[in-house]
Amino acid sequence: MPESKSQTTVDVVLPVYNEERVLERSVSTLQKFLKARCPYHWRIVIADNASQDNTLEAARELSSLHPEVDYVHLDQKGRGRALRRAWMESTANVVSYMDVDLSTSLEAFPVLIDGIVKEGYHVATGSRLKKGAKVQRHLNREIISRCYNLLIRLMFWNRFSDAQCGFKALSRQAVEQLVPLVKDQGWFFDSELLLRAEQKGYRIFEVPVTWIDDPDSRVDIGRTAWGDFKGLIRVRFTKVD
Repeated sequence: MPESKSQTTVDVVLPVYNEERVLERSVSTLQKFLKARCPYHWRIVIADNASQDNTLEAARELSSLHPEVDYVHLDQKGRGRALRRAWMESTANVVSYMDVDLSTSLEAFPVLIDGIVKEGYHVATGSRLKKGAKVQRHLNREIISRCYNLLIRLMFWNRFSDAQCGFKALSRQAVEQLVPLVKDQGWFFDSELLLRAEQKGYRIFEVPVTWIDDPDSRVDIGRTAWGDFKGLIRVRFTKVD
């Protein structure tokens, strides 16, 4: 059953790796938005996964200055690993995450959370491919994204449209039941989470988003694509109880 507003707590996780340049600005932007637009009891959690710059120090300072900001630190790199740690240690009714560059417009965040709190879904995700989405990115990345999601559809006959959008929310029940099933520690974590959710019978709430490609993205597309392909093969031929 959806929680009432007065009882609902929401954690917003920002997984970060070497993001000292943008961390303070992004947290400030997110704080202002949540104070104005989020009616629930919220907390921002910076999940630093083995940054080699001053990201951890910046996270500590932000946490000391703002009671609604916290952080966790991992000695090993991996976005999936960071999300697993932050979500599993959280006690919030709803956990969520977004990319620290805020490529996804925050306007979709209340809709994402209300999908869990009001609509009774346990898994919610942003979509850059669903009707109503507005996307600005290089043509090659658009083609790669569409081909990847088409491959997933051919392999799994899944119902969600965008496996990789860095904008998701889960209920406490979904965290406890789904996250332990997800084995990937890196970028494939998002895809595996949604695929395992459908395998376990969860309906997925998709929110069309406005998304602007980060020109400073440091994702190795070739390496990530190969890792995703291997992950799809593993999930396709591995059953969950």
